[in-house]
Amino acid sequence: MRSTRFAASSVLFTCLVLTGCSPPSLGSAGAGASGGGSPAAGPSGAPAQGSSSGRAIAVGAGPQKTYTVQQQPAAGTCHYRYLKGEPIEDPKCTPGAVSPAVTQSNLKSTICRKGGYTSGIRPSTSVTGWEKKLNAASYGFTARMGDAEYDLISLQLGGDPNDYRNLWVEPADPGHKKGSGVNNAKDPVETRLHTAVCKGTVTLAAAQKAIVTNWTTALSRLGLS
Repeated sequence: MRSTRFAASSVLFTCLVLTGCSPPSLGSAGAGASGGGSPAAGPSGAPAQGSSSGRAIAVGAGPQKTYTVQQQPAAGTCHYRYLKGEPIEDPKCTPGAVSPAVTQSNLKSTICRKGGYTSGIRPSTSVTGWEKKLNAASYGFTARMGDAEYDLISLQLGGDPNDYRNLWVEPADPGHKKGSGVNNAKDPVETRLHTAVCKGTVTLAAAQKAIVTNWTTALSRLGLS
């Protein structure tokens, strides 16, 4: 999800600031949260999708008519990893979560449909803006928020739109000019995977798994580099 300016509503501000709402420890979520108590199980009891390495990808709540701000892992409990300078999420805090609304059998009517899919399911910035601030505290991110993205398995690959397990503040790439906005190397990787999935050369599950495992090696893992 690309970063844009947002204006938080007074209701959200009251909840998050005046009443002292605070991010919980990893694995818990606030009322109406898309995330469940375990990173490997969906909030509605939906089974997690299996993976070849044994690590399952959680199934989130999927698109909602109204989104609410999701609490995040406790401040300072998440840690960035880096590969050749590129930022990678902490798998304990951000293991990924997929949307149950996107499956291999309905690609043509969801992420591969003409006219686009993601704009109709994306939470408003009044929701994601607060989540990004909370998640920045989780990861200890202090750089300019406008230069950071907020996703793991992207919406165009069937990622859950508002599950805290699928959302992390991704720092800008090495050498990124401060204040120039979002421009991360992960974006073209996601686009190439989306193209491959829609062409049928890669399965949806394989693309999702490759991103969760390590987005910097996703293309090579699937023979697309």
